[in-house]
Amino acid sequence: MIKRDLAAYAFLIPWAVGLLLLVVAPLGWSLYLSFTDYDLLSSPQWIGFGNYRELFTDDDRFLHSVLITGGYVLVAVPLQLGAALAAALLLARERRGQGVYRSLFYLPSLLAASVAVSITWRAMFDYGGPVNGVLGWFGVSERSWINDPGTVIWTIIALEIWRFGAPMVIFLAGLKQIPGELYEAAALDGAGRLRKFVSVTVPMLSPIVFFNLLLGIIGAFQTFAPAQLVGDGNGGPADSTLFYALNLYQQGFDHQRMGYASAMAWLMLVALAAVAAFLFRSSRRWVHYGDNT
Repeated sequence: MIKRDLAAYAFLIPWAVGLLLLVVAPLGWSLYLSFTDYDLLSSPQWIGFGNYRELFTDDDRFLHSVLITGGYVLVAVPLQLGAALAAALLLARERRGQGVYRSLFYLPSLLAASVAVSITWRAMFDYGGPVNGVLGWFGVSERSWINDPGTVIWTIIALEIWRFGAPMVIFLAGLKQIPGELYEAAALDGAGRLRKFVSVTVPMLSPIVFFNLLLGIIGAFQTFAPAQLVGDGNGGPADSTLFYALNLYQQGFDHQRMGYASAMAWLMLVALAAVAAFLFRSSRRWVHYGDNT
């Protein structure tokens, strides 16, 4: 018994060391830096809550980045989940070539996070891009969608929606687990397709919706590459793509204010923890498991 326990602990040692060195230690160091003035070149200087005080009282770009990111999350995440669910419903029925269709729908999730796709996306919505070419057939005049503060954010939202493959696969797995007897019972009660979707599919998928929603929000809050590459790289035009993660990067590496950036990172961590706690607490009312549907 003792030898078996020792063997288990021995296998856990690499994981524990990795957790300590790669997660706990960096978290503790960044927390310390958030209370310092650190420029990456000299030793950190303790300033207490100075960074946090400046964030909320003397940094308009910080508050602007919070609003930009919050609006992006509120729009992009629901639209992406809606597209993922629609695609999952479309692919749930067995048909010839089903595997090929599912692979093609999932492919954007593998590609969209890459730098090359973000650069390609920028070219698509710029002058001479295919988007202007298609819209020109309908009489829409050519424009640079990425250089207009009113439209560039929507190009990034479109890129996020296009990455619906991962939540689609999870929705598809959830749809496969719904007992067919529930649909048969609903049909006997005279329910049509819409009623079946509202009364059977949605409640049975509510745990999957919760899971995808939580992951989608966390991922959207940390959006960086599209804002950096589809926008002008500095949050423009007119700070319309100044996402929180991009602002954090600029503070830490462009302005060499790593202590200030660490404070921003910890505020994001606290905000995401609060959002997760709210979702878990509210899930008691709308997430249904097993016989509670």
